[in-house]
Amino acid sequence: MTTESHDLTKNQALVLDTLSGAEEPLSAYTILDRLRDDGFRAPLQVYRALDKLREFGLVHRLESLNAFVACSHPHEDEDSTIAFAICDTCGHVSEIADDEIEERLRLVSGRKGFQLQKSTIELRGLCGDCAAT
Repeated sequence: MTTESHDLTKNQALVLDTLSGAEEPLSAYTILDRLRDDGFRAPLQVYRALDKLREFGLVHRLESLNAFVACSHPHEDEDSTIAFAICDTCGHVSEIADDEIEERLRLVSGRKGFQLQKSTIELRGLCGDCAAT
């Protein structure tokens, strides 16, 4: 999904730009701190923008870090499986979309009578650079 397909508010655009320019996932409070000079005064402003950006598929929440990242590629299907490889050393996050993983999860959950609609997988370990050192 691209920002062109959505009319973003000023706050949403600022939050998305902040996340897009970040080297690492950011908490809502870190986003707030970075946007204070742009008129952000309360966490609710950030959370409202994040909620809409997540709804648009432009931002993802990393549950294990309680932080957010900008989507690195468009998702054609809102009911998709996204995986994140999170480096425990440097904090780098890579977004992974893989149809085979998604299909396997649908099969496994379907055997239990569960209809999978959306899933997020967080993989923790070392990125290639950190593993090499």
